[in-house]
Amino acid sequence: MEKFTTLTGIAAHLPMINVDTDMIIPKQYLKTIKRTGLGEGLFAELRYDENGTKDPDFVLHQEPYTNAQILIAGENFGCGSSREHAPWALLDFGFRCIIAPSFADIFYNNCFKNGILPIVLPRNEIDKLIDDAARGDNARLTIDLEAQEISGPDGGKIHFDVDPHRKRCLIEGLDDIGLTMEKAPHIEAYEQKTSLARPWA
Repeated sequence: MEKFTTLTGIAAHLPMINVDTDMIIPKQYLKTIKRTGLGEGLFAELRYDENGTKDPDFVLHQEPYTNAQILIAGENFGCGSSREHAPWALLDFGFRCIIAPSFADIFYNNCFKNGILPIVLPRNEIDKLIDDAARGDNARLTIDLEAQEISGPDGGKIHFDVDPHRKRCLIEGLDDIGLTMEKAPHIEAYEQKTSLARPWA
């Protein structure tokens, strides 16, 4: 998993509530188990019409948001089914951080497991960030995970909370496999001890 320490990038605004995982990545894109190539399907029903033509009014089709790495969203982001394709699609598009007043639990957990930092902030802070992002020129933010701070273009800082264990995993780029491999010496020692005690096993 790619490490997350400090991220400076464009913040796109999507001030919709209850954005579910089917809206993030519609069901027709779930046939693959690959994590790449899903960015094209991200928010497909919002980005394209029935003929597959891009909607020029959708935020991700406008500059500077076409290269956004941060998404500022509304309440209950990622609700609905538990499809892991949702964070895969966000990551494949280029998003490394999602900021919202609240997240669905399963989606929130899946973000951490896939190298995306989900940040929960009060509604008033979200409104300010959305207002800044909508201006275009003020859309660039810096996320400092170590300091747990968001810095805006005006120099202002917003503190955010994050679970210490999840913070460490993101900073060190540790997914579930990486965490298991940290215990490899103990696992190997146990297996050697077991093979001596029970050679028939």
